[in-house]
Amino acid sequence: MKPKLACADFTFPLLEHGGSLDLIAMLGFDGADIGLFEGRSHLWPSREFQSVARSARQLKRKLSDRGLEPADVFLQLDSDFAKFAINHPQATRRSKARDGFLRTLDYAAECGAPHVTTLPGIAFDQRRRDGSWGRCCEELAWRVEHATDRGLIFGVEAHVGSIAPTPEDALRLVHDVPGLTLTLDYTHFARIGMPDRRVEPLVAYASHFHVRGATKGRLQASFKDNVIDYRRAIKAMKRTGYRGYLGVEYVWIDWEHCNEVDTLSETILFRDFLRSAWKTN
Repeated sequence: MKPKLACADFTFPLLEHGGSLDLIAMLGFDGADIGLFEGRSHLWPSREFQSVARSARQLKRKLSDRGLEPADVFLQLDSDFAKFAINHPQATRRSKARDGFLRTLDYAAECGAPHVTTLPGIAFDQRRRDGSWGRCCEELAWRVEHATDRGLIFGVEAHVGSIAPTPEDALRLVHDVPGLTLTLDYTHFARIGMPDRRVEPLVAYASHFHVRGATKGRLQASFKDNVIDYRRAIKAMKRTGYRGYLGVEYVWIDWEHCNEVDTLSETILFRDFLRSAWKTN
């Protein structure tokens, strides 16, 4: 069985959204990962949520016209990870995050996306993480329940600066929140020098997968400089029965040196690599 390949619609931010989707389709991808990132993607929650059903139907039509499927809808309510973190100490902030999540579920269901991703929250008190962790688990369990009720898969991306910055933290999270899955991105661990063998146990809990190059000190790197053994990751996926998309997720933003690679060329290199590696592993 060939892999289902997706490309992030936010990989090409200098194009209009339709142009980005045109390019993704022209490159032969099966699906698009949709970014709902306030202030820094084509589609902003504040705009899309003014009329969830209408906006989602428009997106569905744009994708369908290009022969693309919506692979994932990734919600970020603010570029500041803390402002509306799901486990924010302020109840009003958590309520805002919950409302945004429910709207995202409606949006995903309406446009036909099977999967929704959010960030897992952050550690607000570095000296005592128990409070942050407990709120995080409570909020994630609530999200798992509501996503399941709508027939959607919900995953979180353990990332640089999150409450789960290591593979062990991410593993603890999925153990503490029954039904939670991961949108797994090795690059956040490669950036801090962690070997693939420490990340590999997370593959069994992955429902969506992000692919790009990375190396120690660089969250995003070229195919040539990449240190992640994606052949090994593919073997782990096949061993654990992974059935989700492989989403090539290069970004072009002025953060973590992510505007220092050619996103188009690197996307093509990883597309071709994934097709070949899936066949031969």
